[in-house]
Amino acid sequence: MIPRRLLSLAGAALAAGCSPLDLANGLTPSGGILRQTGLPYGPGERARYDLYTPAGAAPGTPLVVFFYGGGWRSGSRGDYDFAARALASAGALVAVPDYRLFPEVRWPAFLEDGAAAVRAIRAGPGLNRPVILAGHSAGAFNAMALTADPRWLGPARDTLAGGIGLACPFDFGPADDPSGIFAAAPGARARVAPLDEAALRGTPPLLLLHGLADTTVRPEQTTRFAALARAHGIPVEERLYSGVSHIGIVAALAAPVRALGLEGAPVLADIRAWLRARVPSYPA
Repeated sequence: MIPRRLLSLAGAALAAGCSPLDLANGLTPSGGILRQTGLPYGPGERARYDLYTPAGAAPGTPLVVFFYGGGWRSGSRGDYDFAARALASAGALVAVPDYRLFPEVRWPAFLEDGAAAVRAIRAGPGLNRPVILAGHSAGAFNAMALTADPRWLGPARDTLAGGIGLACPFDFGPADDPSGIFAAAPGARARVAPLDEAALRGTPPLLLLHGLADTTVRPEQTTRFAALARAHGIPVEERLYSGVSHIGIVAALAAPVRALGLEGAPVLADIRAWLRARVPSYPA
């Protein structure tokens, strides 16, 4: 049954002009999870992250570093409080870093920021634990690039436990990048990793999730990369969701959406099951 109080609160918030992100965050329960905000990972206003620690987290509990989307143009860590709390409620520590955005920077600055964030977060007190990089849309590109391309993390990539990509744009050309965010990339292509065995060797297991109703990033982006990764011996699992849109796949993480039975896909349950299967220290 849909909770009537939640429906009333949602309706009132939307009527008052709250954004969907504000609504998702405002209606997400905060109990049992410690949130530390504005922790630095480097110099500059955008070099900050929030850390979410579930109550009673054991030393081996994995750490998920989640990169939000926004086309490399917009977004902030606070906007995705709902996603971080969902992952923390599933038993993981979660870090959500900010990173510099266009037009202040172009490729590869946001990947360099992501790599700096991962290194600094891992060096934090009590955070030397299994690390999974995750993200949605542009943030999924960042997470997958850091996971699959050894240029960014160097030897530290070999210690990653896995990567999770929601609606990831794995490979696109200049026609899909009119602002030239990736103009300095080889061939001006946005590409998660060089498509060769030497570069992909050492990539940890991947979970790739995509909505079949996504018209922003077509699901073929995921299926093509998954096939390529498998051909190079990388353990890959795909989850393709009928009727789920580009925004719907990340909205499915929000507690109020799940409480209302509107998620349309078991995104959080699938992530939890994958973590349980892939990370031995993940809480049962």
